[in-house]
Amino acid sequence: MSAPPRVLTIAGSDSGGGAGIQADLKTTLALGAHGMSVVTAVTAQNSRGVQGAWEVPVEAVRAQYRSVVDDIGVQAVKTGMLASPSLVTAVAELLADGAAPVVVDPVSVSKHGDRLLADDALDAVRTRLLPLATVATPNLDEVAELTGVTVTDEPGLRRAAARLLSYGPRWVLVKGGHLPGEAVDLLTDGREEHWLRAPRHDNRHTHGTGCTLASAVAVGLARGLAVPEAVRGAKEYVTAAIAAGFALGSGIGPVDHGWRLRTGV
Repeated sequence: MSAPPRVLTIAGSDSGGGAGIQADLKTTLALGAHGMSVVTAVTAQNSRGVQGAWEVPVEAVRAQYRSVVDDIGVQAVKTGMLASPSLVTAVAELLADGAAPVVVDPVSVSKHGDRLLADDALDAVRTRLLPLATVATPNLDEVAELTGVTVTDEPGLRRAAARLLSYGPRWVLVKGGHLPGEAVDLLTDGREEHWLRAPRHDNRHTHGTGCTLASAVAVGLARGLAVPEAVRGAKEYVTAAIAAGFALGSGIGPVDHGWRLRTGV
């Protein structure tokens, strides 16, 4: 039997299982791909927040990457939590030698407001990582940190996208989930614009949304889809996962990565 599409996630571990490496691997499995991982950090994390975070040494990150890529190979890569300038730089150096499409989720703050990216790492993300991105998928908080653009309405999504594209990614998906009204995102490469709209679900259990969306995009790219088709499919998947999000612990629960298993869709 032939192997399914191979997707590599380079991100931090979420001990609560809702975001990070755990969300990435659940998403790739749910969408029929084979997920592999390079762990960049270990967090003590639950439904209430992040109680602690520890970086993995750069040499261990490099070794994990080479171990997977040199033997198994990858058809798409997704990056998530890269806490420090040294980690961002090391990952960028590794990706620069690869040919697989790269989805960059520039994680800086957790769902609970906990800091996951050092302030001095922002410049490395702008200058080293974003130029390698096939698609960058920032939310509005991450947009503000990377560009200084504060988005309060849909025209602001376009201004933010233009600033992000100046850093070199091929496409940017500016996620407008924090805006009022329906959940609207803008995907653009500076020439084409795709406005992706979905109903906003009345469900507070949305932990892992960003990781899940970026991983779903990576699966689409690993299947050979064009960026707009990969993003559109990912948006549909994560919208349903948000609708099915469930309570876990005493805080914010996760989206349901396995919603298709329970609905039969």
